[in-house]
Amino acid sequence: MIRPLADRVLIEPKEAETRTASGLYIPDTAKEKPQQGVVVAAGPGKKDEPMEVKVGDTVLYGKYSGTEVTVDDKKLLIVRQSDILAIL
Repeated sequence: MIRPLADRVLIEPKEAETRTASGLYIPDTAKEKPQQGVVVAAGPGKKDEPMEVKVGDTVLYGKYSGTEVTVDDKKLLIVRQSDILAIL
């Protein structure tokens, strides 16, 4: 498994919505990039900046932040703790 370093966090993004509230299906080309996910792993933090998120937290992150990686056919996202906007 991946173990993030310093203040980095490994997030499993939630799946994008496939239907609208009214029941219409959204094609793959029109889906928005998800901005929520679950923390899978977290680094130890920096000396002057302790980690505020922990494994299992549901977080909200910036739309275009982080680096996407694929591990065992799962799409994961590595972001810095500062890229996380909120813990839900």
